[in-house]
Amino acid sequence: MNGELAVPARSGDLRGVLWGGILCGVFDITYAFIAFRATPVAILQSIASGLLGTEAAEGGLATAALGLVLHFVVAFGAAAVYYLASRKLPFLVRHAVVCGLLYGMAVYLFMNFVVIPLSAFPRKLSYPPGVLIPGIAWHMVLVGLPIALAIRWADTRARSAA
Repeated sequence: MNGELAVPARSGDLRGVLWGGILCGVFDITYAFIAFRATPVAILQSIASGLLGTEAAEGGLATAALGLVLHFVVAFGAAAVYYLASRKLPFLVRHAVVCGLLYGMAVYLFMNFVVIPLSAFPRKLSYPPGVLIPGIAWHMVLVGLPIALAIRWADTRARSAA
């Protein structure tokens, strides 16, 4: 050992995850508020029902707040996964638009066919084309793309600062 301390991740790395998570979370929940014909509180309680089951609907603003926190945990998690993958697969940064769109599709499929069925979400979901196609499209544009572009932006900033 030469007396040097281990260098933590570049600050740009964390900026990409931070901005990717924020943008993804804000765009996705805004779309949900507009697209689904329910109040924002009901939508957020629906998110919380993945953890609490049917009791989420009875929790008022407290379970709505929990739903918002859970929503952003998932958004930041999705951004962190893309970032970690991009360290091993640099083409995810170089081709951020295409990869981000594909990542948004993967996030949608993973959430709807793995996470939700394994959660306490109280309803059985169906996926007719009128639900599946817009759901995938919105996740491509409003989830995957902002994450990929934020990771690329932070990577570019970190490289130019070095």
